[in-house]
Amino acid sequence: MPLTHNWTLTRYLIEERRRFPGASGDLNALLLDVSLACKAIARLVAFGGLSDGLSPSALPGAAAGGSLNVQGEIQKPLDVLSNEIFIRRNEWNGHLAGMASEEMDDPKQIPAVYPRGKYLLVFDPLDGSSNIDVNVAVGSIFSILRAPQEVIDSGRDVVEADFLQPGARQIAAGYAIYGPSTMLVLTVGNGVAGFTLNPNLGEFVLTHPDLKVPTDTQEFAINSSNSRFWEPPIARYVEECLAGRTGPRGKDFNMRWIASMVAEAHRIMMRGGVFMYPRDTKDSSKPGRLRLLYEANPIAMVIEQAGGRCSTGRQPMLGVQPTSLHQRIGLVFGSRHEVERIERYHNEPALSEARTPLFAERSLFRD
Repeated sequence: MPLTHNWTLTRYLIEERRRFPGASGDLNALLLDVSLACKAIARLVAFGGLSDGLSPSALPGAAAGGSLNVQGEIQKPLDVLSNEIFIRRNEWNGHLAGMASEEMDDPKQIPAVYPRGKYLLVFDPLDGSSNIDVNVAVGSIFSILRAPQEVIDSGRDVVEADFLQPGARQIAAGYAIYGPSTMLVLTVGNGVAGFTLNPNLGEFVLTHPDLKVPTDTQEFAINSSNSRFWEPPIARYVEECLAGRTGPRGKDFNMRWIASMVAEAHRIMMRGGVFMYPRDTKDSSKPGRLRLLYEANPIAMVIEQAGGRCSTGRQPMLGVQPTSLHQRIGLVFGSRHEVERIERYHNEPALSEARTPLFAERSLFRD
């Protein structure tokens, strides 16, 4: 059946499930619980400067913000509360064997009082939270994996190794963006659909039934303050874009940078573009800034299901074998032709090394 505008998320998931007559419905129920968590977080974010009265104490047992998470980043109260919302909305439903999050050092076990299921949920509960103070769009990112069969059969507690699966093994992934409207963008492996939260109904309603990332673009996003740390392929690509119509690309580019990956990804989903947070030389102990399991992989699945491409610059993101729960990685995603160009530049090290501003087309050494 063709996708129809104004379907609710529930209707959409039911129609998707009909493609698999033997499906149990557990995945649908899990995704609906994830969507409930996103609705609750959207409400909190919408309070903005009025949220002083909201604290993690709103949920019993939630820790206070202001401490450092496992990445050494300061946790804001809304980071902690959003994490707790994801846990509370999903720990009881019997569909999960365990959870992992940016805000937790170790995997979260399902309490013994609740049944355990066959899926793993990994998530960044509030991506871009540093932007809340300036009223810029933030979001939540999530990924669903199948738990190892041994975990399903034995019912044992999950360990870090259970989550270390390449992104190609994701069952579903998506993000919610909390902006002028709240949207949920989702893939269950059959394209990408976008849902807008109808505040009158309290339901996510299908508004973008078949999202596609344009293959070509004239827009890129990168934090140019790190330019002195970029590797030569990235420096070459940005230099060529900035050269505009008179440069080797023969067209003008616009540059964007929001510092909220969900907002960047959503702009690219809507109108194309390329986002780069590549590996650089700023900190040799960190091969990238963004986290593989709960940021890069779910965004990669969404982007590639929409016809785009996601890469480290050196290899497809969905083929990377994770080595740790909070592993960092360089990330390039967006319009396919631009990402493929960046990958080619990484595979041409001699040419990339030779391209510096001094020896560029408009240099003293131009023929």
